[in-house]
Amino acid sequence: MYPVTKNNTILLVSASQFSFEQLAAIYNQTRVDYMVPMPMNAVRLQEYVETYDVSLEHSFVAMTKDGEMLGVAMLGLREDRAWITRLGVIPNTRRIGVGETLTRGLIERAEQLGRRFVMLEVIKNNAPAHQLFLKLGFYEVGELLVLRRSPQIPPPNPIVADAQRMERMDALVLVGHDRGTQPWTNQSESLFNAYDVSGLRIMLADDSRGWLVYQRQRFLLTRFAIKTEVGDPASVAYALLTHLHHQYPRLDTQIENIQVDDPHLPAYQKMGYVEAFHRIEMWRGDPPASLKMNSA
Repeated sequence: MYPVTKNNTILLVSASQFSFEQLAAIYNQTRVDYMVPMPMNAVRLQEYVETYDVSLEHSFVAMTKDGEMLGVAMLGLREDRAWITRLGVIPNTRRIGVGETLTRGLIERAEQLGRRFVMLEVIKNNAPAHQLFLKLGFYEVGELLVLRRSPQIPPPNPIVADAQRMERMDALVLVGHDRGTQPWTNQSESLFNAYDVSGLRIMLADDSRGWLVYQRQRFLLTRFAIKTEVGDPASVAYALLTHLHHQYPRLDTQIENIQVDDPHLPAYQKMGYVEAFHRIEMWRGDPPASLKMNSA
């Protein structure tokens, strides 16, 4: 049995002691009254864990000594940084310190593993969680948007341009560098771990050029990374999006954690993307050199 940490009557048990079915059930119980429920099933949770480098060994389920489930929180681990995600407390067990115990436990575990820089996102206007993270030493670094586009919106005709499709390996070479500091979900590792990743390169008549890397799931386009190499970012991005949605007119689209100052944002808006909700990105500690290096 994995050792537990005790805080009064709250025990933190390694999430690796539970199946994906059990973890999804616990997580869904914590979100029944949440402002953005985001329900999970076992298959989706396993994909989430694999894509975002979540370590179940170092994630926690909170319980009482009698076995009552209280909440769950997960820890993503990469070379020099950690990520707190899927934090949730079952409604009738809130206000007794479960969320704080889980968060402190993950911070301590990350530090034990040599990751003193920790990232997370909190939904805007979730005041209790926001205040908890501020209390525990996190600070705000920016706002993020979750955007959606319905397939019921007819795509416009593709902008006249030289557009070329990229296969997975070529696409992943591009997302490996020079994209600035990204939220955890959009970092290169997340795209490396995802399946069915491909991309588009485009050159416009005025020699503007750029690329788009994305994941195509069965019914969904997601996980976008856009880079403008030359030219106006909004114009290059719009051209890329017209070609993408012309190619996949029947697929829904959802992209997460687009920074509010992203210069490509006007192109999304012009294409009919709408804001689903806002998140606030928060950090604890100083960003590692690997992130600073790519922020230019």
